[in-house]
Amino acid sequence: MNFESFAQAHGLIIRSIVMNKWVRVPTVDHPHKLNGSYKYDGDVAFLQNWAIHESPVKWVPETPYKRDIAKDRAKSIQASKERLHAQQAAASKAAFILNNSAKTFHPYLAKKGFPQEKGWVWNDLLIVPMRIKGSLVGAQLIQADGTKKFLAGQITKGAYATFDNKGIDIVTEGYATALSVRRALKTAHIRYRIHVTFSAGNLPEVAKEFPQCVVVADNDTTGIKVAQKTGRPYWLSGVEGEDFNDAELRGAGQDLLDLIVNPSKNT
Repeated sequence: MNFESFAQAHGLIIRSIVMNKWVRVPTVDHPHKLNGSYKYDGDVAFLQNWAIHESPVKWVPETPYKRDIAKDRAKSIQASKERLHAQQAAASKAAFILNNSAKTFHPYLAKKGFPQEKGWVWNDLLIVPMRIKGSLVGAQLIQADGTKKFLAGQITKGAYATFDNKGIDIVTEGYATALSVRRALKTAHIRYRIHVTFSAGNLPEVAKEFPQCVVVADNDTTGIKVAQKTGRPYWLSGVEGEDFNDAELRGAGQDLLDLIVNPSKNT
């Protein structure tokens, strides 16, 4: 079985192969999210589908490959240079996009229950800046129908966006979820710092930075796994498949406020 078939068998959707670095990709069960990842160097690969894998699984070709150590080292150095260049280019592009964006309404925000919310909009895309320790590294681009993507080559691991009201740290997966959490906390007059992680796989990575945080996860197989993995108090909807945005729009979610007041209690 070649690598493409192996990846497909594990639910990854790979439209073109990028060599020698971890690449985030959608999956069959989460086609609108980057819920899978792989790293492929031509003769061995690792991949992970967050919905079914606790850790990466390995692929090797059926015919053993004899390694050329010097060649592999040179290839690794070149790949590192290319990766750094791509990351720098993505950060520069994100800055350009933000500098040319306008704060205005967007159909995605209206669809998610925020018709009066303004966001950064560029070329009809809702732009959410992504930062690591305050430095801009990229952006999430959201279309009107909810399709999301990142800038090519950008750093996503450990990157997040924050709504800061000088209060308790709350870590969420999605932007709309964060907006719903913010609205619920404002209504209850509870201060917050809400951190949007943009993917389930990135949620535990960001949660490491905030030892006293509360995690708000999606009620699906992946969301449950990552919430438990963080070791932090976490909220899940009582309805399978829901996130907090769904719960808040139907008038539920009071239990999140109870969890924030008493974080030793998991929901």
